[in-house]
Amino acid sequence: MGTRHVAPVGVLLAATAFLGAPAQAGARAPGTPAGTASGTASGVSPGTAALPGTGSHGAGTGFGGAGPPGTGRLGPNGAGEPVGGSRLGERGLIVPEGVRAPPKTAARAYVIADAGTGAVLAAKDAHGRYLPASTLKALTALTLIPRLDKNRKVTPSRRAVNEEGSAVGLVPKPLYTVEDLFKALLLVSGNDSAMALAEANGGLTATLADMNAEARRLQAFDTVARTPSGLDKPGQSSSAYDLALIARAGLANPDFRRYISLKTDKFPAPKGYYEIGNHNKLLWRYKGMIGVKNGWTSKAQGSFVGAARRNGHTIIVSIMRHDGYFWDEVADLLDWGFANRGRVTPVGRLVDPAPAVTPSPIAPATSAPPAVPAPVAATDPPGAARPAGGSVPIGYYVLGAGLLGGLAWLAYGLRRRFR
Repeated sequence: MGTRHVAPVGVLLAATAFLGAPAQAGARAPGTPAGTASGTASGVSPGTAALPGTGSHGAGTGFGGAGPPGTGRLGPNGAGEPVGGSRLGERGLIVPEGVRAPPKTAARAYVIADAGTGAVLAAKDAHGRYLPASTLKALTALTLIPRLDKNRKVTPSRRAVNEEGSAVGLVPKPLYTVEDLFKALLLVSGNDSAMALAEANGGLTATLADMNAEARRLQAFDTVARTPSGLDKPGQSSSAYDLALIARAGLANPDFRRYISLKTDKFPAPKGYYEIGNHNKLLWRYKGMIGVKNGWTSKAQGSFVGAARRNGHTIIVSIMRHDGYFWDEVADLLDWGFANRGRVTPVGRLVDPAPAVTPSPIAPATSAPPAVPAPVAATDPPGAARPAGGSVPIGYYVLGAGLLGGLAWLAYGLRRRFR
């Protein structure tokens, strides 16, 4: 009798397996091709695009990192016309027609712009990428001022205290407020203050990510921050155009503007305080000078970004890669900017920051409409069930036939046994 009852069991199993096949095919997401698993096994949610500038470099690396000097002259990801206008992609001197060129300068790159209108009045290699030195501290300040409570007390770490290069002379004691550190950052270019502020912001990695995100928000796509101080590091870069963008954004922040305009201030010490003075020489001798930031390293050479205001108008001048004493040349460029503002056709413009992304409002919950059976994808295998208009799926007919056949076989076997 053993073998006589195998057939009906086999028929039942076969029918069940047949009905199970369409159920598995229907488990994938609607519209997903056959053979594609639903879910995120690949690590990317369906329909999610990769974010620009992240890639294998991690967050905050800008758009592909810094190229050699003079290569960063296109928009984000190296596509489209240069930010601010097509002429700003030229390497040489860019001057409006019918106007005498700005005074000569040994700077490899520069920008003269009207801060109010954003008009770029003249430029040279505006988008060329160069090492920014301490002019990068303007981006550090612009990024961190809104993030840190200026009255918060900070205890610098041993690492911050021992930063190389220019320093205000921090000690690892809770003597300093965040505001004290910003003053040291922008007046005496304290690299120790830059690191202490980064630590107060959650650490170096978080601060560099924030700085690079701020550069992208400003559309300063030539700028890649690798240090908060501007100390030279591979991959770090900025451009004369970006320094002008950063300065313009900084001037709109009251605390930033107040810090850069200070000529002197008192700085805390273990026993009292000492006086610090602003390294921007033009604050002391150029009429209307507001300030911003100068920088120098042996690799970057001299760099500067500054702003001055006269007769209700503000002119920004940024220079990069100057091999000597540049203060008088910057003053001459500022004079040219004031003399020609509003009289010439701009050769480009300082763009506004990118608009903030506003989340889409969530629609109020409503009663869901009756469920409608989803159509089976065209890629379903032949023979898959295709319910339509409430008809019984073919699998149920197959199951019924299998059951009837099994019962008939069972009755036949029993009958033969009792004979």
